[in-house]
Amino acid sequence: MTKDGITIILAPLQGYTDLTFRNVFSDHFSGVDEAVAPFISTMGQMRLKPSRIKDVAPENNKKLFIIPQILGNVAKDFIFLADHLYEMGHKKINWNLGCPHSKIANKMRGSGLLMYPDKIDAFLENVLPKISNTLSIKLRLGRKSKNEIFNLLPVLDKYPLDEIILHPRTGIQMYEGTADHDVFEKAMDLSRHRLTYNGDITDLKSFHIVQNKFPDIKRFMLGRGLLSNPFLAEDINHILIDKNKNDRLKKFHDDLFDNYQAIFSGPAHLTGRMKGFWRYLGPSFKDSKKQLKKIFKADSITKYQDSINSFFETKPEFN
Repeated sequence: MTKDGITIILAPLQGYTDLTFRNVFSDHFSGVDEAVAPFISTMGQMRLKPSRIKDVAPENNKKLFIIPQILGNVAKDFIFLADHLYEMGHKKINWNLGCPHSKIANKMRGSGLLMYPDKIDAFLENVLPKISNTLSIKLRLGRKSKNEIFNLLPVLDKYPLDEIILHPRTGIQMYEGTADHDVFEKAMDLSRHRLTYNGDITDLKSFHIVQNKFPDIKRFMLGRGLLSNPFLAEDINHILIDKNKNDRLKKFHDDLFDNYQAIFSGPAHLTGRMKGFWRYLGPSFKDSKKQLKKIFKADSITKYQDSINSFFETKPEFN
């Protein structure tokens, strides 16, 4: 938290903000206060997926405070996982009601549950008395209509939630269009809970637009904006580090690459993961399309590393 009382939270992006990314990011950049980890799906018959539990193990997450996120709609499975996370040391957990992807939504999970406030009501009524963790909820305005939020807020007001993290788009919008500040404002006025803002904060200008429109909001979740500009949280927090941005980005990249290389089994998996980050980071450099093509076309680890070294040798201008 800054002296202005602002808290910056790293968003849960599947395939990106995992344990490795969070730890390496924290070694190279400042300004992020906490993170919601990518969701852990509940599994039937009281089962756990070891790799996902390892991602949120407190002993592996000493560099950044994290809140595990659970995706699921079956109360007994949610309670089982929440209890296991509590025993691990997680006093706070988050329920994913925002995932926009149709494969998940069609199973009435993530944003797919937002059309059914009665089911959410029954779920919370069952779950909350039986878990020791406190619960926050990350959600969108609705699955199909932005007005769905207004049927849901009275339900959520019945329960003692840590906070509501609201991304002001619908699920079917995915990330198209723009975040709806007007509906966010109405939701903020109608809810008794603390709201955290999430959506379209991609640079200092967009942060200040949101901050000026919602001066009472003190908690901001950043996802795609931080992947595109890892310096963004430092900019928001007025953290001045007198170092060359390209040098810092190269060292961050190399550290991230080395850490993933140690855990990924094959070269395609490794380069595929790294290229995923470049889809966000690459456009932040001016006049970089030609060089980025070489990065994306690299079909071996050697060619990928050569294309990265060549890219930074040109001293590209970071926007």
